[in-house]
Amino acid sequence: PARQVSGLAEQLEERLFHLYGLHNELIQERLQELAEVMERVGQAEAELQQVCRTVEAAYRDLCL
Repeated sequence: PARQVSGLAEQLEERLFHLYGLHNELIQERLQELAEVMERVGQAEAELQQVCRTVEAAYRDLCL
């Protein structure tokens, strides 16, 4: 019985270790995706600022 419990404990430990590894991989992938999305958001923000500056300049040219 003690040997069975020990064997089951080892199996459980291996499974948990495996699940932890998979979980860790998923988290790493999600973090990478998030970083890429944030980079795209930053680029879009920069483009919008450029558009705003262009519109402001055009408005000044038209009104002055």
